[in-house]
Amino acid sequence: MSKRIYVLISFIMVLAMIDFVDAQNTVQQLPIIQTKYTADPAPLVYNDTVFLYTSHDEDDAMGFKMQDWLLYTSTDMVNWTEHGVVATLDNFDWVPYNNGAWAVQCIERNGKFYLYCPMPGGVGIGVLVADSPYGPFNDPLGKPLIKQGNLDIDPTILIDDDPQLPDGQGQAYMYWGNPKVHYVKLNEDMISYSGEIMEEPTTPKNYQEGPWVWKRNSHYYLAYASTCCPEGIGYAMSNSPIGPWEYKGMIIDASEKTRGNHPGIIDYKGKSYCFGHSYDLLKKTTPKFYERRSIDMDEMVYNPDGTIQNRHYWSVEGPEQVEPLNPFNRVEAETMAWSEGVKTRFETEWEGDFDWARGKKIADHLFVASINHGDYIKVCGVDFANGAESVEVSVSPVYGGIIEIRVDKINGPIIATVEVKTTRQEGIWSTFTAPVIDIKGVHDMYFLFKGEKDLFYFDWWKFR
Repeated sequence: MSKRIYVLISFIMVLAMIDFVDAQNTVQQLPIIQTKYTADPAPLVYNDTVFLYTSHDEDDAMGFKMQDWLLYTSTDMVNWTEHGVVATLDNFDWVPYNNGAWAVQCIERNGKFYLYCPMPGGVGIGVLVADSPYGPFNDPLGKPLIKQGNLDIDPTILIDDDPQLPDGQGQAYMYWGNPKVHYVKLNEDMISYSGEIMEEPTTPKNYQEGPWVWKRNSHYYLAYASTCCPEGIGYAMSNSPIGPWEYKGMIIDASEKTRGNHPGIIDYKGKSYCFGHSYDLLKKTTPKFYERRSIDMDEMVYNPDGTIQNRHYWSVEGPEQVEPLNPFNRVEAETMAWSEGVKTRFETEWEGDFDWARGKKIADHLFVASINHGDYIKVCGVDFANGAESVEVSVSPVYGGIIEIRVDKINGPIIATVEVKTTRQEGIWSTFTAPVIDIKGVHDMYFLFKGEKDLFYFDWWKFR
């Protein structure tokens, strides 16, 4: 081998190593939830916040194993905060099974929140009502709202806008079905309907299931799981909420990376977004197929004529952050853009000392658990402004360990090191504080955990 060839090969190897290191330092953003398997995204914009209702595939699911619905929120479209279970099949006394919590949608009207829940196997579509988007939700009917047959799945709601009305809202419609689209007019109470249940005579091309209907600039849109199998996300347009629907194309192409799909589409802070789901998180751990899905999301772009630009697949980096995160407010540990290794856990706990005279003081607690050496949480776009002096973390030590807080990259500069000691009683939540080195401006931030195993539980953090 000549010296020139040897030098060239060495140079190529160095470039490859640089690319490998950069790849190791690049943390992906999608799927947007990593601590649980989530599917069937149903986003709702309310009070400047995106509320994302999801179905939930259990960690040990082989086929569909779905018992409850979860809630996540975001104000920046990058960092998502889990709020745990928002409703379960137990909310419906008339449901005869504990596995079948399929795709839902939540809609707000007149200060109430309505969660439409399909029960597969011909049980019907139920509705839950709450005074808050966080719940608690209750069943006002005690029976199905819709009961036709085995195809009563995937309800979606449109409240047609009407500027002539005081609240700017007019007729509400519910759509659902596989392999045909059905619809009905809902009454203003949102828990009853008028007229006949109709089958859409122009069910659009390649429609499978999972409809999502919305209106924008006088155009009516129907997105849905399209083609099979695999399924992408297709869409059709109409001049009327009841069709006829004209197929326009694919928002997200069908891909071998997906088998099923379910769209959820919103406008938020001047941009439009399309949600769906894939098996990408599952495929990071096994080549086998199980029904363990994960929600993805990307910005969606309209053309001047109202049609929607196509995406071949979800991007790795995800959408741009629409506003920075304020670290000087208390931030729940289950707020994250990406994570590795950790899970979230919900427990009902005692608070304070047991007091027979005053009774029991109980608190519901959602926190980050299953924290082991090398696991981490990434939080995007943290605005340290002119700087921070210290950081507080609320943890419950198990074996104890170290939290390294790094910025910009997973192996970036360390701005604080929090030592979590086990000198305090196990199971008690304690606050640990550490000084922060000079840090200013907006940075991505990583909580990198070090120690042995089962280090601690992590509840919240705050900079000062």
